[in-house]
Amino acid sequence: MTSNNELMARRQAAVAGGVGQIHPVYVERAENAKVWDVEGREYLDFAGGIAVLNTGHLHPKVVDAVTQQLGAFSHTCFMVLGYESYIEVCEKLNQKVPGNFAKKSALFTSGSEAVENAVKVARAYTKRAGVIAFTSGYHGRTMATLALTGKVAPYSKGMGLMQANVFRAQYPCALHGVSDEDALVSIERIFKNDAEPSDIAAIILEPVQGEGGFYAASPSFMQALRQLCDREGIMLIADEVQTGAGRTGTFFAMEQMGVAADITTFAKSIAGGFPLAGITGRAEVMDAIGPGGLGGTYGGHPLACAAALAVLEVFEQEDLLERANLVGRQIKQRLCQLQAEQPIIADVRGLGAMVALELIEHGQPKPEYCAKIIASARAKGLILLSCGTYGNVLRILVPLTVSDADLQRGMDIIAECFAELMS
Repeated sequence: MTSNNELMARRQAAVAGGVGQIHPVYVERAENAKVWDVEGREYLDFAGGIAVLNTGHLHPKVVDAVTQQLGAFSHTCFMVLGYESYIEVCEKLNQKVPGNFAKKSALFTSGSEAVENAVKVARAYTKRAGVIAFTSGYHGRTMATLALTGKVAPYSKGMGLMQANVFRAQYPCALHGVSDEDALVSIERIFKNDAEPSDIAAIILEPVQGEGGFYAASPSFMQALRQLCDREGIMLIADEVQTGAGRTGTFFAMEQMGVAADITTFAKSIAGGFPLAGITGRAEVMDAIGPGGLGGTYGGHPLACAAALAVLEVFEQEDLLERANLVGRQIKQRLCQLQAEQPIIADVRGLGAMVALELIEHGQPKPEYCAKIIASARAKGLILLSCGTYGNVLRILVPLTVSDADLQRGMDIIAECFAELMS
């Protein structure tokens, strides 16, 4: 039998060091919210492939849809020979993305691709080059998206300065002393000090920051941002790569913000574990780029489109939006009880089932505590992730299809880990 240690040794010899791996575990099989490693050990998966598995590992409807598609054809490149499933995914996303206006979509492979193409569309439509992004935002690892991502280590460390024409505003976070007004003032400061509004094509942000720490923008801030963009002719881009596909209790987090973005990005859980991403936006904005300017060899792959259509069906049939809110309430209730017992838990937050807690002691972030909790949980059979600028935020991205018993067991393990940490 191959062991985790043997595979780790092979990995270190064969795989580039820049490819990270949070857990020294190698998976042999998975089902719903559970995985089994090559040594036969079972784990509860509260990471979900980093928010990719809202419908769980190998949902039967996703498996059936992909199997049927594979029996028909695997690839043509939509830009050469089209297929109905690509169109149907776009039609359904045009309906689901917030905004009472005509929409069009384009499909890609990764979240980074979606973000880059959203910026391309915004630049083509506005005939402007500048983009405003936010502190601690995460938008991808490609060169253009690294410029937008508001965290240097590990994403762009040692790579030199990223491309120009990106300006950084403050993301509102009351816990760390940044009010909505402070964030809006920081944008106005960019207009005064760095670039006038007529040079800015887009403002991009995550409605709830993912890697940045699960901080949610308030509806009032988003509405003020919408007014600012309308006033200055700037495209508002909502990066819903991590928040989309039902994670926050609505299919897109912007549904809870009271306004719509001009362009929305999506990826991760939209196809239940298969690589699919895309952008949906105002029809006239999306058509600013002519034929051939958008696309990619594997963009909107037939297998991924089949999976996405199955995911959308599962959300309807199994009422997963309601399930997301129920799961989120249960997680937050347990974490708030834990917070009352553990002073190092400074905050419990999240929309829907996108939930996190932040560890602070004597006013200082405590990433070392977070690391110990994650290691201890793994030893007990639970897979967790951290996030945040300082790595001191514990995030939970359990599949929405998790059973009540497994959810309870996972939360019990978290409580045990904190009790042992502070004993």
